[in-house]
Amino acid sequence: MSDVLDLTDVSVRREGKTILDRVSWSVTDGDRWVVLGPNGAGKTTVMQLASARMYPTTGTVSVLEEELGSVDVTELRTRVGLASAALADRIPRGEKVLDVVMTASYGVTGRWQESYDELDAGRARDLLAAFGVGHLVDRAYATLSEGERKRVQIARSLMADPELLLLDEPAAGLDLGGREELMAALAELAGDARSPVLVLVTHHVEEIPEGFTHGLLLRDGKVEAAGPLEEVLTPQHLSRTFGLDLEVERHRGRWSARAPH
Repeated sequence: MSDVLDLTDVSVRREGKTILDRVSWSVTDGDRWVVLGPNGAGKTTVMQLASARMYPTTGTVSVLEEELGSVDVTELRTRVGLASAALADRIPRGEKVLDVVMTASYGVTGRWQESYDELDAGRARDLLAAFGVGHLVDRAYATLSEGERKRVQIARSLMADPELLLLDEPAAGLDLGGREELMAALAELAGDARSPVLVLVTHHVEEIPEGFTHGLLLRDGKVEAAGPLEEVLTPQHLSRTFGLDLEVERHRGRWSARAPH
């Protein structure tokens, strides 16, 4: 099985600060990864590298067997689906939901002079329906609830039929009901063999959907642990990652962590 994503001894430095420090990490075809760590751990930087939107200061990054620095990243980015807060902020508030999804075909965030056919519209409608927001196709993006926007963003990230799908804190800002609806949709996506390789970033083990297979723990720009979830989500690893004693439980496929009484 080939590596879909490979970071080898990667460091990223900006303005004299080390954001990532000699990180090595490989993601293989069929994997479903979650990236966990506290604020400032380097999670978003890893996602920027994985989406070919940043270059490492040292080390090598290969995305879909293409090494950054020796490939046309514009073309490479069309093979990677991305849902993130930074990307969502660029979506015009008045954009119609159907167009929010369709414009991903061209890698743009606002419809302008591109041309779309009924196949494009049909795929966008199918994706929106798959995430339970098919009835919102004609609504303005700004009028949606936060939970609806998150599901539209994920539908958009799948529009170009990516080989790698990156979800940066997809549950951030959701209430309990919205979070659980999203977790169910992501669990279904993770369980579908036709889905792309998935990488999800979160702060919370409670936001790991069922069906995810591997975990990467980051702290202060370094890898604390990486591998199968059962080996990574231990009290010892999570306590070191977040800097406090934690108890970890798993119930019916979902994880939880808390400080002991």
